[in-house]
Amino acid sequence: MGMLNWYKESDSNQKKTFWACYAGWALDSYDMQIFSFLLPVIMATWALTQTQVGLIGTVALVVTAIGGWIAGILADRYGRVKILMFTILWFTFFGLLAGFAQNYEQLLVARTLQGLGFGGEWAVGAALMAEAVQAKHKNKAVGFVQSGMALGWAGSVLVATLFITILPPEWSWRVILWTGVIPALIVIFIRRNVKESAQFIKDVTKNKTVVEKASFSTIFKKEYLRSTIFASLLVVGLQAACYAILIWIPTLMNERGLSPSSKIVTILIMAVGAFAGFMFTSYLADKIGRKQTLIGMSILSWIVTVVYMLIAMNQYITLALGFFVGFSAIGMFAALGPFLSDLFPTHIRTTGMGFSYNVGKSLGALSVVGVGALADKLGLATSIGLFCLTAYALATLSILLIKVHKEQSAPLSNKYHNQEA
Repeated sequence: MGMLNWYKESDSNQKKTFWACYAGWALDSYDMQIFSFLLPVIMATWALTQTQVGLIGTVALVVTAIGGWIAGILADRYGRVKILMFTILWFTFFGLLAGFAQNYEQLLVARTLQGLGFGGEWAVGAALMAEAVQAKHKNKAVGFVQSGMALGWAGSVLVATLFITILPPEWSWRVILWTGVIPALIVIFIRRNVKESAQFIKDVTKNKTVVEKASFSTIFKKEYLRSTIFASLLVVGLQAACYAILIWIPTLMNERGLSPSSKIVTILIMAVGAFAGFMFTSYLADKIGRKQTLIGMSILSWIVTVVYMLIAMNQYITLALGFFVGFSAIGMFAALGPFLSDLFPTHIRTTGMGFSYNVGKSLGALSVVGVGALADKLGLATSIGLFCLTAYALATLSILLIKVHKEQSAPLSNKYHNQEA
């Protein structure tokens, strides 16, 4: 229970903020993973190619770069909480609309617009959580928020399997998309009483005359450019591997002839591994540092995912390795939020995090359609393995080239004290 001491020491608003961010991240994971289960159904229903369904899976992730960048700028100007609420409303509406699509093109457009609304969820939520808790608890608090992904992942497995089993294919994917409204409404309910970040109010709202306003060009200024470039490349690597695994795992299971019950067990084991990985990574970051933790977990993920995809093994070894795939490839994201939040000062934090995370996420998401195209020549497992191999090499190199400037984490009120005086 000592692992939860940080939560016990949090005040009421910090706890509300935690659950608001946790629920949002769980919803993000739920939608991403549940759509991966729909790809084979949609492909069969509309006679689509793997490249076409890969494009549907990619497009919403690609446009999150634009939505996340805009949401980040707005959050730095008007506050984190308001923008988080708006993104959920937008995302929910177009998610519901996607369930009414009558053809491939309509679904593609609906998913594109849905991605615009959800782009800011991770960066704005991670910044809000990092600013809300005590500095000594940042790694653990933001890491535990990331563990919401395991909950959303597990929930998507159960919901998708249930409706795909009991409903005809032409209706199952629609009903599954419509069910996304339920967790979205829960997130909105949880967030209704969350207060704005005290650090944001102190450093930005009360210093409007001395801080530069966040804009599209701010993060490309000389003092932030290096952080912006290599943070984006870091996320490209991590997300390319992550999406190649998460989106295509259900299809790979179909190819290997796994029964519906075996699929559920496999994904749930990965989700349990991811939850354990989030906890481990959060505390490891406190012990050895965020940068060192990300490097170590990238190397571990590199080894585990390539072995999992490229080496043929019996079902039990596959299940055991699945735990470590979730533990490393997904769990390592617990250190990413705190790490990125240190790269940018408060007044442009969500702008910088929104851009680097979502541009990285969008470019990384190209691995979904890339794996689909390459699979026609090399096979699905080999394609996923090669993408992971390249992606983690890029992530590790980017981490090594990033310079963390500790002074950027200091409150702006201190930085501009002399000017105000």
